[in-house]
Amino acid sequence: MGVVTDIRSRSRSAKLAAGVSCEQAGRSGKRNVSLFWRIFSLNAAGLVVATALLLGPVTVSTPVLAGEALVLLAGLAVLLVGNAVVLRIGLTPLHRLGRAMSTADLLVPGTRPEVAGPAEAAQLIATYNTMLDRLQAERAAGAGRALEAQERERHRIARELHDEVGQTLTAVLLQLKRVADRVPGELREEVTLAQEATRAGLDEIRRIARRLRPGVLEELGLASALRSLAAEFTHHGLTVQHQIPGDLPPLAPEAELVLYRVAQEGLTNTARHAAADRAVLTLRPLPGGTGVELLVRDNGTGLGTAAEGAGIRGMRERALLIGADIHFQPAPGGGTDVRLRVPAPPGGRSADRTGDSP
Repeated sequence: MGVVTDIRSRSRSAKLAAGVSCEQAGRSGKRNVSLFWRIFSLNAAGLVVATALLLGPVTVSTPVLAGEALVLLAGLAVLLVGNAVVLRIGLTPLHRLGRAMSTADLLVPGTRPEVAGPAEAAQLIATYNTMLDRLQAERAAGAGRALEAQERERHRIARELHDEVGQTLTAVLLQLKRVADRVPGELREEVTLAQEATRAGLDEIRRIARRLRPGVLEELGLASALRSLAAEFTHHGLTVQHQIPGDLPPLAPEAELVLYRVAQEGLTNTARHAAADRAVLTLRPLPGGTGVELLVRDNGTGLGTAAEGAGIRGMRERALLIGADIHFQPAPGGGTDVRLRVPAPPGGRSADRTGDSP
């Protein structure tokens, strides 16, 4: 996980530098005049003009004549309209910032509000953008540590299931076989049922251990692991097809693990909640060797209006960890598309895996 942390640190530094440069650009812009000076200048101009008129040949009669009242009202209207325009222009960036703050989600990286407007507004927007970049970097670092601890715990539980529980059930199964050879005929059927139940429990333990610790990913590579995953989820009522080439660009081990876990969670949601009978698992390289795209598509009921559950938020956290983009959207013809785009590692570092060829 250390390589991802280094990449994340460099990304964080670049984002912070970009935020600072945006702030500096906002301060040096031609329109970047302080809101205070805009309002003050307009009011000062109005007062200077009024004073010049009073000191000049212009007079106001008592009582005020209709023409003079019209001139005074027109001057007041111009001053009020000018103030309103200045305030509207000056406060628009703050309104835009408020909308961005109300919709910000650290798990869904989005566009930043433009650094524009008066100096105070531009500085506030630039500070907010820098703060959001820092929070996203810290969120990604925290998610990375949590997911790394989660993977270690998965490995530990899988090892204990395989070594302890699996061996215990195997011993029980052998003992039942010896008992079945010596029991009277009227009890043999019951012993046989106990054998079948023990064998089914042992198979379930092994299946859970494989899902907790994808050994095929470590031993044979990403392509073989995804093909095995598609075969594992193909059961009664659900058919999972896969389109996985062997000539994938090199990926970091962390990226491969995220791809596998997102595919696993996507198929799990399909099997449990989508009421689908068909799913497609696709992995393809992006043009120019810039990365890979994973697509999990089903023909189920779709996302609907339900709030995102722990599974989807977990996928978002994993994608954020490696700087990937993940989208959940309706599939053509109904169902759901889970689309994950993973960038290639800097320098094309290989994951040092073999066996990805078909």
